[in-house]
Amino acid sequence: MYALWGKAAFDRVVAALVLVLGAPILALLALAVLLALGRPILFRQRRAGRHGAAFTLLKFRSMHEGGAPDATRLNGFGRWLRASGLDELPQMINILRGEMSLVGPRPLPCDYTPLFSETEARRLWVRPGLFGLAQAEGRNALPWARRLYCDVQYIRQGIEFMTDLKLAVACCALLLRGHGATMPGHATSARLDDVLAQGAAPVMPGLNR
Repeated sequence: MYALWGKAAFDRVVAALVLVLGAPILALLALAVLLALGRPILFRQRRAGRHGAAFTLLKFRSMHEGGAPDATRLNGFGRWLRASGLDELPQMINILRGEMSLVGPRPLPCDYTPLFSETEARRLWVRPGLFGLAQAEGRNALPWARRLYCDVQYIRQGIEFMTDLKLAVACCALLLRGHGATMPGHATSARLDDVLAQGAAPVMPGLNR
């Protein structure tokens, strides 16, 4: 029952409450982004949703505009914003629209979809989430193979309310510690296509290419 309709209803109720009750915080964050980085305040990117349907993901911008490397475009404010996870709060709008869920595999760029193996593509069977198993285990600090494995495991173990609640709490605890915002050796995270092109480490068991 929860997986069929309860999850979506719960997602929208929580997202609406966060947007209404958290409006002052969202306004302060928007002002901080404006002062630290200028316009635009929001970062928009097309991501793959349920069944691969594209949608526009919203985040507070954490980098300066331009084509320079991430390390060059990130300043102290942007690093703090990403580490805290507060840059993700505008995704409550995506959740309210039904494009995302509170818990599920993180939405990835649309150009990653053709790179998934048949098993990895199962992550697209559900709505992408703000929180997820991979985020609870380490966010961007996890290698891509482990992230994709966790995404599929979340679906394999069945969608349950208590599982979602535990993952959300675990993710919030990680965010409060500011852990996992970056992949070792990178200012943010390596692109999946670059990792595969360089000859990635073997994928996790059960995710054969």
